[in-house]
Amino acid sequence: MPHEIVDWPAPERNKDPILDVLRRVLPASGVLLEVASGTGQHIAHFAAQLPGLVFQPSDVSDEHLEQLQARVARSKLENLLMPVRLDVSARPWPTVECAAIYCANMMHIAPWQATLDLFAGAAEVLPVGAPLVTYGPYANRGEHVSESNAAFDQSLRGRNAEWGVRDIAELEQLAEKCGFVLEEQVAMPANNFTLIWRRASLG
Repeated sequence: MPHEIVDWPAPERNKDPILDVLRRVLPASGVLLEVASGTGQHIAHFAAQLPGLVFQPSDVSDEHLEQLQARVARSKLENLLMPVRLDVSARPWPTVECAAIYCANMMHIAPWQATLDLFAGAAEVLPVGAPLVTYGPYANRGEHVSESNAAFDQSLRGRNAEWGVRDIAELEQLAEKCGFVLEEQVAMPANNFTLIWRRASLG
């Protein structure tokens, strides 16, 4: 376990704007599963501010899992659980059922298949009516929302042809096949969006 806990600048900047959205859309109780928790800055902050919910961090990276273990231990929050290893493509997911799922900044730095697996896996563990909340940069109906996002998309695809900023319209088509509808898209600072998907059917 690392002695120092890493704090990335971006999560520190955006955790409060995201929390404002979560306060509106999350249920009052139950387990929130975070997929791809990274350093755990988001989920630790949310757990401290939303004591009625139980928060389950997860990641597939050994380095991130060590970071998460250290952060959970330091937080001493009763509603913040130790992390579990979760590969979105592996079934079944380690969480049998949860009340909500949150996933930030994964879709654009993973192959498209990971996004497919995120929606398919979420459909297996979320009850009808539950939210899946995703955050990050998105294209909007075929257009990037800023020149910086367009440049970021080019940079991502240059590093890995399977990466890239995802288009909301394409995500809606995929989500519908898995029984989700896009309930709300919230413009966020730094040209990002928080997308609220709602489990509408059994898929």
